[in-house]
Amino acid sequence: MVERVGHGPAGSAQDDAHEEVPDREERAARQLIMTLADKPEPTALSAPEDPPAPLPMVSAETPPASRDIPQVEVLAPSRALVPQEIGAPRVSAGERLVRMAYAAGIRGRLITSPLSKPAKRRVLATVTPPLPGDRAAGIALRAGHFLVHGVKLPIAQLDFKNGTRMAPPLERAVHSYLWLRDLAGSGARPQVEATALRIHRLWLDAFATPGKGHAWEVEAAGRRLLAWLVHAPLILSNKAVRGRTLAALDKTADWLDSHVTKAPDREAEIHAWAGLVAAGLLLPEGKPRRLYAEAGLARALGDFVGEDGGVQSRSPLSQMDMLELLTELAACYRSMKIEPPKFVGAVSELLVPPLLAVVHGEGGLGNWQGAGAVASERVSELIGASGVRTRPLKEPRGWGYHRAHAGKTVLQFDAAPPPLARYARWGCASTLAFELSSAGQRLIVNCGGAAWAGGQVPARIEQGLRATAAHSTLVLEDVNSTAILIKGKLGAGVGEVEVDRRTVGGTRGGATRIEATHDGYAGRFGLNHKRVLVLREDGTELAGEDVLLPASKRGKRGKVGYAIRFHLGPGIVARLSQDRKGAGLALPDGSHWQFRVAGEYTGTLSIEDSLFVDGQGRPQPIQQLVLQGMAPRSGGSFAWLFKKMG
Repeated sequence: MVERVGHGPAGSAQDDAHEEVPDREERAARQLIMTLADKPEPTALSAPEDPPAPLPMVSAETPPASRDIPQVEVLAPSRALVPQEIGAPRVSAGERLVRMAYAAGIRGRLITSPLSKPAKRRVLATVTPPLPGDRAAGIALRAGHFLVHGVKLPIAQLDFKNGTRMAPPLERAVHSYLWLRDLAGSGARPQVEATALRIHRLWLDAFATPGKGHAWEVEAAGRRLLAWLVHAPLILSNKAVRGRTLAALDKTADWLDSHVTKAPDREAEIHAWAGLVAAGLLLPEGKPRRLYAEAGLARALGDFVGEDGGVQSRSPLSQMDMLELLTELAACYRSMKIEPPKFVGAVSELLVPPLLAVVHGEGGLGNWQGAGAVASERVSELIGASGVRTRPLKEPRGWGYHRAHAGKTVLQFDAAPPPLARYARWGCASTLAFELSSAGQRLIVNCGGAAWAGGQVPARIEQGLRATAAHSTLVLEDVNSTAILIKGKLGAGVGEVEVDRRTVGGTRGGATRIEATHDGYAGRFGLNHKRVLVLREDGTELAGEDVLLPASKRGKRGKVGYAIRFHLGPGIVARLSQDRKGAGLALPDGSHWQFRVAGEYTGTLSIEDSLFVDGQGRPQPIQQLVLQGMAPRSGGSFAWLFKKMG
């Protein structure tokens, strides 16, 4: 099926570009791949000159029986709302008036019982925490130090009053009380209470009253409020601290009432709304707040979660955050024996299939839009806690990540524009990059990890990790396909991606073929980038072709420098062939793959250093294969092949 995914209306430039490509260039590109056919197979690591036979590309000459009939569909900009049934919960006329009054600033007992005596401060129910947290981080806390993405901070060095300097990942975790979940999951309550109270006292001494700084950012306050209520027994067990904590709960909820709509982005607003819903459930006289916050949460989720279930930031980390939030919120409802609003379960069910689409064979996440390779244990625990049982997303729209599973091989392909600036936090220029894993081993990766910069990942390389060159795709003149701006935002670049996915057949077996074209280089270089990936049904071959197409009928003269990068997974040892048109790849599990460039390639193939950010936020040294040279501005094509040798 052919789709267009974009941030603006579909234009005619790409149609012109497709018409402009001469048939002889199309045939020549495919002949380059076909020249690899019927050659003896080489041994591993030697990568000799004669490569194995690849899968043929599908061209205009392919018989109709061997390919699907495409159905053209033009998609709206990548900001569509989730289905309309996910809206504010239906309430009675009286409750609707209460919600309106609360939104207008009439709070507390003034709505429900203005003449009654104030209710005693307390938490109305004990929540059973649904998420286990990071056990290693929890044990580290019990041993006396924070451990966040590999960065350590002794608790004894915490001095909030004098402004203890913390790495950004640590600062977010400490003030958001994300550590409370890890601590709770590391042992029985009597074993962890003392540590929780020790840190909590230090925090209350410095930040109990609403103020400025990181501790009182809207998202941090919302996350903290939810964490306090889900893990209330850990911070309410001591009489001396209980009163201060209950007062802080009230102050935080009151502060969020008036600041939730001042959040810097939609994601932060969602966390604030969730904290308010939990407060409305678990604090006395909270029903007006709950009615108000449920409507706000439904509205914010409707904007942030796309119609295919993918979040608008296109970040797997944000996808997990939303699912974690809704899972904990559902536990708060259960603790009060109240049925959660339908949108809570409906959005959770929408979130899981896109998340599964970016999971590799070993169960960990791909490195997309700032994410590191989150470990399989965390992903599986979250999905298990959510209670959602489903399969990976088959037809992505705004989410954009196509997944092909063949044998023991998993292909992930970014076939959509980057997120809009207002949704991007760690926005990456990754369009048309791919990742490939086989039998649980990552073969081709992206660098990832921009979201964790400031920890073990140096802050100074954060923008570099978001660049096109940090992804396994083509780059022109070392220019990003979408401009990388400061503070995680993105500028001009890819506005539209046209995608064609189909299943093809042939004499050597079937395959999944995905073709995508983006316009990110059209304005500067007058060229569009098209990438075709064909994954054989047994998972042993991935044939690829990168094509530069004139963006208009009036092609430009001269040449432009290009580089096609393939970042290799951790532990892979690569060695160039004698003719420097291929490389042998030895994987940590003992298997071997071969990479070959098709035909009379006039550029150069080299092996360069790179890095990969793992699930613990640690940068790992890796290698990358780089095809580079000069291409005419009238267009060109470059075919290549990965084949499993044993």
